[in-house]
Amino acid sequence: MFKLIRKIEDLNSWHASNSKAIGLVPTMGNLHVGHLSLVNKSLNENSVTLVTIFVNPKQFGPNEDFAEYPRTLERDCELLKEELDKFSGKELVVFAPASTDEIYPDGFSTIISVNGISEILCGADRPGHFDGVTTVVHRLFNISKASTAYFGQKDYQQVKVIQRMVLDMGLQIDIKTLPISRDEDGLARSSRNQYLTTEARQMALTLPKTLSQIEKLLTSDSWLNSGVEINKILETSLSDKRWNYLEIKDANNLNEVTPNTNKVVILGAFKVDKTRLIDNRLVKINYA
Repeated sequence: MFKLIRKIEDLNSWHASNSKAIGLVPTMGNLHVGHLSLVNKSLNENSVTLVTIFVNPKQFGPNEDFAEYPRTLERDCELLKEELDKFSGKELVVFAPASTDEIYPDGFSTIISVNGISEILCGADRPGHFDGVTTVVHRLFNISKASTAYFGQKDYQQVKVIQRMVLDMGLQIDIKTLPISRDEDGLARSSRNQYLTTEARQMALTLPKTLSQIEKLLTSDSWLNSGVEINKILETSLSDKRWNYLEIKDANNLNEVTPNTNKVVILGAFKVDKTRLIDNRLVKINYA
């Protein structure tokens, strides 16, 4: 069964008639294969899946693409119906708020902020971004009444920030992370990829190629022994102003790598024209 809900009061009425555990897939819409893989996972694991489609103004900076961000609700619903058709006896509900007021009612003045981990990497480049993310995600967790939420690994820092929020605030929801979904050329799937011209897309491949180059060094030698070659890549790359950042962090907490680190995440943010793209690689390492 498929259902589209546009108002909080209607969502609450639906909740009153539902007694099954809910899997939540929060999105900003303009769905692609990566989003659908999250929906598929939730449909596999839950009788009821709730997909939220909401372009959240609080996570966009003043010079970012909030107004231009693609809004394709009708197409999104068709894609979700096709995904639901692969399953028997499952229910898929789409909550696409008819207005921002459904999420942030008049007078809404609360900010959920996770210090430290939200201030590095994307947080340093986009001040206030993660406050917008955690505020809306906390709100969606509450109104969805979900027991499990599904996120993609592409937004690795976002997942870590949300996990920290869930832990600190004692929220009763399980966070599941799925691997990055990529196009055939290796570019991580993103709704913003459609902004890229053919030429710009070729330039954007600098991001996954550089991450793969560092990954190969880390898998072929120890962290200490590969350090010189990796530093050369970092220095050469970061001399190109299109890189917002290119860093290697402890995968568990996004702290600096230490002798106790056994898995790292290589993270990069790369801007082509006005399109900012992010990507990462998870790599098990031997420190020495």
